[in-house]
Amino acid sequence: MPLPPRWLRRVVFAPLALAVALVALVTLPVAAIVAALASRFVPGRWRPLRLLWFAVVYLAVEAIVLLAAFGLWVASGFGWAIRRERFMDAHYRLLAWFLDRVVSVGQRTFDVRLDIRESGKRQEHAPRLVLSRHAGPGDSFLLVHTVCQRQRRPRIVLKDTFQWEPMIDTLLGRLPCQFVSPNPRPGAGGELIEGIEELAAGMGDRDSLIIFPEGGNITERRRVRSIAKLEERGRHEDAERARRMRHVMAPRPGGALAALDVCPQAEVVFVAHTGLEDLSSAVDLWRGLPMDSAVHALTWFVPREEVPASREEQVDWLFTWWKRIDTWIGDTRAEPWAI
Repeated sequence: MPLPPRWLRRVVFAPLALAVALVALVTLPVAAIVAALASRFVPGRWRPLRLLWFAVVYLAVEAIVLLAAFGLWVASGFGWAIRRERFMDAHYRLLAWFLDRVVSVGQRTFDVRLDIRESGKRQEHAPRLVLSRHAGPGDSFLLVHTVCQRQRRPRIVLKDTFQWEPMIDTLLGRLPCQFVSPNPRPGAGGELIEGIEELAAGMGDRDSLIIFPEGGNITERRRVRSIAKLEERGRHEDAERARRMRHVMAPRPGGALAALDVCPQAEVVFVAHTGLEDLSSAVDLWRGLPMDSAVHALTWFVPREEVPASREEQVDWLFTWWKRIDTWIGDTRAEPWAI
């Protein structure tokens, strides 16, 4: 379904989200009783009640953010100065506040524990290029939340389907972000690369550009298809390397290497995580709640001087790192962690 124009999303979707939040709050007592009764007949520990609580909190927090965003729009001269630095900082603080609330409530509601570790020495005063694997719902939220917690300003490349969500559409639409189509039209790859280059070129010392080089959540069908595309392009060695990786898909180097080219001072950060990949659909999410488990993540900070100079060496370097991520995921999933 094509995305409606922005003016329609602002005039219709945002007020509708506020109305839904109000209805959810007013009807919460009755809905809670119904969910509690339903929980007696549904497997899992209070699954309907947990989902109801999280949904209501999300809607309430979203309503607060939308009202605050509207206030910033008015204060900026009805959008005239919305791109000025102080309003950008205000939007980043609003994003961080939203993620803090959602992640905190999600952890407690769904019984999820986060284990985030670091390897290498990070540079505090340099732009960062964050390259992460993509698997399961919520990993984008957790990654951006972690970036914000590090007092960083995220720049994000994400699917344009997120623009159906009024808060994300409004807030990230005012920040340096790139919405891309999951099924781009022929020839649109160049536009995507140009968008990533624009985001990377404008980065300052507090900015972090987040890219998912796999291009989407991993599924076995997508993994096989990505290998087939490598074979079609004559990249047989890369296809064979991709076959040996069981937990990730082959990285698409275009966007990541374009960002490296236009931001030569950027520190590179690779992110591996596991714990969400078995919840790839709404049905999986319903059956898996409460999770009663941990999401493990490891970030590697790579100095820019370790990045090869030539394009061929950079592609090989990226695949080598993706193999390292694949190995870490396999080892971590096999290990009986306790945190």
